[in-house]
Amino acid sequence: MRRIVAIPCEVDSLLATLDGPADATIGWLFATGGSQTRVGPHRLYERLAHRLARAGHAIVRIDRRGVGDSTGTDQGYLSSEPDLGAAMATLKANFPNLNQYLGFGLCDGSTALALFGGALGLTDLVLANPWVVEPTGDLPPAAAIRGHYARRLLDPAAWLKLLKGGVNLRRLARGIAHSVGREDGTLARRFAQGIRHEALVVLADGDGTAQSFASAWRDLDAKPIVTTLRIATASHSFADPAAFEALATAMLSAVTRRR
Repeated sequence: MRRIVAIPCEVDSLLATLDGPADATIGWLFATGGSQTRVGPHRLYERLAHRLARAGHAIVRIDRRGVGDSTGTDQGYLSSEPDLGAAMATLKANFPNLNQYLGFGLCDGSTALALFGGALGLTDLVLANPWVVEPTGDLPPAAAIRGHYARRLLDPAAWLKLLKGGVNLRRLARGIAHSVGREDGTLARRFAQGIRHEALVVLADGDGTAQSFASAWRDLDAKPIVTTLRIATASHSFADPAAFEALATAMLSAVTRRR
């Protein structure tokens, strides 16, 4: 059910993990976010692959060039199309009965799938907490700051800390000033333009990246129709048991929607 293989990607070698039965007809390409390995944060990718494989699906997940067990230099998610293409070719070669191809990504892994998934032949996407707003300097995106302060306003301990002088007022002022700004929507527009097929966007309600995506998505004038699922968690990687179950169920449901 689980194999680790080395696959070529241009002049480098990627380590990939394959899960699922040899006769699977449904295949998944997992795209990691940031500098995460194919195991994923809090073992998210490994756990999801195990769950999907138990349902009879095939999954490929890779360490991008320069990350984890793969060779080369990490060039970031915007340069990951060759890596994802190599993973897709490996998925097809090892599971010849596939007739449905889906992609799952977290954070900028979601963004990479939105940008490159159509060219790779993916027909469905599950995009968790997509990264569409780059930070400004050392501050997080404005929508994330607004969400943070909204939660702090309801926390008596935060008010007590402020009254006792335990808050950096200069940083607080910078954050408030930045929170009223409008973000650069260039990446959000590229994300929207890249989605060619059905997409399920999964957002962790208390996560700053998810909040930034929701704000940027609302501001877009032209965008594709996507299904949005909100999960009640502050964990970016859906680490708590209820959030993980909700995400896994949503991924399995994404398959049945197409049947």
